[in-house]
Amino acid sequence: MTFHGTDREAGTTGEDSAVQHDGRLQTAGMNPAGTGWATPAPADTGRGWLRWVGPLISIAIVAIAANHFRGSDWHRVAALVPRSPLFWLVFTINYFAQPIMDFVIFRRLWGIPPAGFAALVRKYISNEVLLGYSGELYFYTWARRRATISGGTGAKSARGAIATGTPFGAIKDVAILSALVGNVVTLVMFVAAYPTLGKLNLGLSGRTLFISIAVLLGSSLVVMLFRGRVFSLPRAQLAFVAAMQLVRVLGATALLALMWSLVLPQVAFIYWLMLATLRLLISRLPLISSKDVLFAAAAVLIVGAGSGIAPLMAMMAMLLVAGHIVVGGGLVASDLLGLEGRA
Repeated sequence: MTFHGTDREAGTTGEDSAVQHDGRLQTAGMNPAGTGWATPAPADTGRGWLRWVGPLISIAIVAIAANHFRGSDWHRVAALVPRSPLFWLVFTINYFAQPIMDFVIFRRLWGIPPAGFAALVRKYISNEVLLGYSGELYFYTWARRRATISGGTGAKSARGAIATGTPFGAIKDVAILSALVGNVVTLVMFVAAYPTLGKLNLGLSGRTLFISIAVLLGSSLVVMLFRGRVFSLPRAQLAFVAAMQLVRVLGATALLALMWSLVLPQVAFIYWLMLATLRLLISRLPLISSKDVLFAAAAVLIVGAGSGIAPLMAMMAMLLVAGHIVVGGGLVASDLLGLEGRA
């Protein structure tokens, strides 16, 4: 299967995950009579190598993001940054859209505490700055240290605990559904945008384009065909997660178009929305090389070479990197002060 962006794939069932955690279940707190489980408590958060994963990832995020500024004419780009409070409000919402939606999802699935939002922010930035899948790997280690044996009020009463004994299954399902929803949206966008792509004459090979669509369609069909073996969550929870992922994809596209419109209001919003949609489509198509160049060409053709689109894109890219540095620095400070361990 092929998934792109922040989308992931994995493959064990809930029963398999339970078997994998059998060792922990045997030492988790059976009462003396052996008739039931004692009150769930989070796993030890102060020992073992897992506690160093978060701080190391935070430091790597800041270092790699800061390296992007080397050789950049950031003084010139900084002059283009809008002073409008509305722009910064939209930028902040768009930046945190992914972790906010993840928090809503895992709050529903696990009853994740508010402190879990910082872990989800680190997960998001890790996927953006570091290697793919690194965010899910980190979040799994975070969840594993706080996992309880069973859900319910007892699990929620334990400070910092999350109501699951097998976090892998839910993380896997959320990642796969994110990919699946993204694939579906991309396919719908392709059908709607195909006439426009032909008129733009971007130099896309028809064969490469249709093979890319076939890969997306095929991977999605495989997931649906074997959904009984792929997914671990109940159907109702899967439907909730899919709905939230759809809201995230559509909302992020609209927010991106709104940000561009606030910087260059002389261009009609409908063109920005079209460009944001095309950006999402191009970014998710496999087998398409030089996606940044392709998108830049599409932007010039749609908005116009004299509209200031090139400086705008450079400014937005640097703002995103700056955001990663600021937020990553905050996560490093949190790690040094031990705030995560107290939550």
